[in-house]
Amino acid sequence: MSETTKRAAALRSQQAAAERRYRAPALEKGLDILELLAGAAAPMTPTQIAAQLGKSVSELFRMMQVLEYRGYIAPEGTNGGYMLTDRLFALGLARAPTKSLLAAALPVMEALAARIGQSCHVTIASDDQIVAVARVESPGDLGFSVRVGYRRKLVETTSGLVLFGCQPEDARKAMLERLRASGVGAARLKAFADKARAVAERGFVIAQSDFVQGVKDVSAPIMGARGALAALTVPFLLRAGMPCTLEEAAEHVRDSANRISRVLAGEGP
Repeated sequence: MSETTKRAAALRSQQAAAERRYRAPALEKGLDILELLAGAAAPMTPTQIAAQLGKSVSELFRMMQVLEYRGYIAPEGTNGGYMLTDRLFALGLARAPTKSLLAAALPVMEALAARIGQSCHVTIASDDQIVAVARVESPGDLGFSVRVGYRRKLVETTSGLVLFGCQPEDARKAMLERLRASGVGAARLKAFADKARAVAERGFVIAQSDFVQGVKDVSAPIMGARGALAALTVPFLLRAGMPCTLEEAAEHVRDSANRISRVLAGEGP
């Protein structure tokens, strides 16, 4: 055996030993369960989970017990299925960057809601989705709001246009790859990217909600050093006696998003 062959064999042996040393089968199974349920559109039974992961129900039984006990999954519905709880989401909110975002955003959001008489929320990008991380209710008796933790496909939302369009080119390319991998077709991706480009040039967007009739979404980017960190969005409910017009509200949303951006950059309100 040549010296080169010996070195290659030794390296493979070391890599195999490292893989064996750092593997934690029980932890891996638990993470597999969480990742599977995170992408599930409906509750999944233990039998369905086991089938999807190529395991037996008995193999996963203890992991599911522990995940339920610790509050990461919970039974849902009448068919014995399980879904994720908000515990992982709460852990994500406890991270320093998100805490800083919320600390900067909430006072500005409260002032915005009081001024325009509408609710508002902040969303961030999470893989191929947007997720709402903060909201402030409308001060009036009537309004439309999005719950914290709400998720939707990036390509299906007005805030998604902002979060995608107001990024540097390398970040947009990475997001496009994730969207392709999630099954979004080429034609839809192109239409989405074209709209997002226009949003980036304008600095905000007004669009008819494709989720609720009678609501216009107004969204603007909260910027960081390398593009949009989040989107500030108002689901503008058209009603009698509004304190401002839709166009005036859009200016207030853009100003508020800029104000949050300045606070995050340490430049003051």
